[in-house]
Amino acid sequence: MPKAIAFAEFGSPDVLHMQETQIPMPGPGQVRIAVRVAGVNALDHKIRAGLMNQVFPVTLPHVPGVEASGVIEALGQGVQGFSVGDPVFGQTVTGSYAELALADASRVVHKPDSVSWEQAAALPVADETAYRALEMLRLQPGETVLIHAAAGAVGGVAVQLAVARGLTVVGTASEANHAHLRALGAIPVTYGDGLVDRVRAAAPKGIDAALDAAGRGGAVEASIELTGGTDRVVTIADAPGAAEHGVRFTSGGADEYRGGPAFAEALDLLAAGKLVLPVYRVFPLAEAAEAQRVSEGGHAVGKLLLAV
Repeated sequence: MPKAIAFAEFGSPDVLHMQETQIPMPGPGQVRIAVRVAGVNALDHKIRAGLMNQVFPVTLPHVPGVEASGVIEALGQGVQGFSVGDPVFGQTVTGSYAELALADASRVVHKPDSVSWEQAAALPVADETAYRALEMLRLQPGETVLIHAAAGAVGGVAVQLAVARGLTVVGTASEANHAHLRALGAIPVTYGDGLVDRVRAAAPKGIDAALDAAGRGGAVEASIELTGGTDRVVTIADAPGAAEHGVRFTSGGADEYRGGPAFAEALDLLAAGKLVLPVYRVFPLAEAAEAQRVSEGGHAVGKLLLAV
């Protein structure tokens, strides 16, 4: 029987336990993946804590995880372009904290040999989210974009995509992460009181657009003030703030998903050496609870992963 990490009640990371599961059978348009590495995201611990029931309701027991790299083990009806044994990565339908997971074939792509299992598992959510948000901001080369939480998984990819597109990037982060942001090509500023003045000093020609990947600390309000309006402010982390202040919130629903072009651009940048995917730590699958504790702490620079 394949194994997975699951929780049968909402609560702290202690509710996560290893269990045996049935072999999932792919439906039409789906593939079954033998997972090699699974990604850990903030969404995972928010669902586990019961904070997302209205937006992402789950049936208990629930296996967390929405992204993985691995090898296709079975094909559902109508799947074309893939074969059993193909190495792939992408977003999953069933929880990726597992030895076996299902994915829609439309949301996975082939993994090049030059891309490691860890790199591939670090890409799907961060890359698709960053790409989607930047596209919504309608950025043009030569413009300046402010990215909040620029040292995080999504923020770090967004910084690199923006730099590769010829944009000036100002990124908020703790001072300890400023050297990291400079290495990615961003101008770092410290978040907190006085943020607006510090950003204006860092970008005297002004801010054209802003991406909030932090969801805290008044990032939405500061972004509106710095850009001069709500039209070119997008948040991926503050739905209530978006509703209150009239800016765009994006969660990556079916009508927004941009994985195909996002993954294509990321793979090109990886091949050219223009995209780095820092990994904070790789945990064994059995230590998923500790991985979520670290994720919930909010200070990891780079991706948290589970080796299955």
